[in-house]
Amino acid sequence: MRITIILLWVTCCATPAAAQTRFEYSEIAMGVCARIVLYASDRASADSAALDAYKRIAQLEDIMSDYRPGSELMRLCKKAGGPPVQVSPDLYYVLDKCQELARRSDGGFDCTVGPLVKLWRAARKSGTLPDSSDLEDARKLTGWRLMRVPAACDKPGFVQLMRTGMLLDLGGIAKGYACDEALKTLRSRGIKSALIEMGGDIAVGDPPPGKNGWQIDVANAPSPKTVSLKNAAISSSGDVEQYIEIDGKRYSHIVNPKTGLGLTDRIAVTVVAPNATTSDSLSTAISVLGETRGKTLANTFAGVWVYVRRAGG
Repeated sequence: MRITIILLWVTCCATPAAAQTRFEYSEIAMGVCARIVLYASDRASADSAALDAYKRIAQLEDIMSDYRPGSELMRLCKKAGGPPVQVSPDLYYVLDKCQELARRSDGGFDCTVGPLVKLWRAARKSGTLPDSSDLEDARKLTGWRLMRVPAACDKPGFVQLMRTGMLLDLGGIAKGYACDEALKTLRSRGIKSALIEMGGDIAVGDPPPGKNGWQIDVANAPSPKTVSLKNAAISSSGDVEQYIEIDGKRYSHIVNPKTGLGLTDRIAVTVVAPNATTSDSLSTAISVLGETRGKTLANTFAGVWVYVRRAGG
């Protein structure tokens, strides 16, 4: 009888879980609309958690932006050609991931393309292709083997850029990492059911209350296509929206590290992965490598799904 009484008391006195309400926020960060959707028990908790997530994104933008002369990334580039430089844990982690993917993709993903990207940005504004001699000079400063992380320089937390004038560009990975870190920040505040979206990158946590997953539309699909995700990420790359035509030829905003020009294959790539750092960078690599080589690369990653559509497909 005593056991029965105790069990009844626990059952009757258990506090019911607080109802979860949907809250949504948006701010401009890293040049795109950064959207946060989360479920919380009250407005104050939601607002406070979202504010912390945006602060984390802003911190990462200060570290990784190549548009801000004073960012940590640009300070590192100013020391190119010199000895190894100690960098923050965030920048070190991302650059190490860049090198890992560069090796696995045989240079299809290459964050040292900054000199080529700089030329291509100017070309997109002027509507004319870069001069061949300028491209050749930029290529001499490009190549993932010219950036050394501890495996090469034996100094944990240090990075070395081997040639003066090198420029790094983290446009193919930074937003994905920011999504992951914003989601991690929300979790640390007790928010488990959330979605972070930055441009073509989305990271999600636990599903919304009463749902099996977050319903995400696949970008650039020829007909409506939706995937259900939880504790995963999805990223899309391609030239469907961001492109320019020069002399009658269409070029993507994504630069091919080999040619120094925008991609011309006209494919749209969507990658689902366990985290947005992987989905963001891998979608860029597959765009450069093409469907066949790109899917071969993707098959070497655990928990990755790839959707590729060619123009008109």
